[in-house]
Amino acid sequence: MNTRIRNGDWVAVCDGRKALFFENAGDAEFPILKAREVMEHKVGFNRDLDTERPGRVQQMGTTARSGIEPVDHHDLEERDFLAQVSKRLDELVAAGEVRHVIMVAPPRALGAIRKTYSPALRAAIRTEIDQDLVKMPVADIQDKFAVRSEV
Repeated sequence: MNTRIRNGDWVAVCDGRKALFFENAGDAEFPILKAREVMEHKVGFNRDLDTERPGRVQQMGTTARSGIEPVDHHDLEERDFLAQVSKRLDELVAAGEVRHVIMVAPPRALGAIRKTYSPALRAAIRTEIDQDLVKMPVADIQDKFAVRSEV
């Protein structure tokens, strides 16, 4: 990655189930990511969230019946969680605890959370990175952001 994390910048690493907030206590060359907050959301299985069978529709003037696509409750739960993550980051920005944020999420989650940014949070976000790093050890995340000079 070519993204430089300055001292004091926050890195938000998230997906639809977990969010990790780090603050860089190091510099761009040798980042030291200190965990500040963790948010987790247990998402159940669709079969547990939806107890009804999908509905059926009958067209007027015909005997044909069509099935209605079922609601993906799992997807809705993940989008709600990402909205909570965005809201929490917005609170931290409004309180002055966070000035700059680097958002890291898989492409699908990044698209969902991007829709929930407030203007203040959007202004605080320095860059967005579409990678899934939420399950990586902190040391590996630091190494991904380390900017080493070429010898």
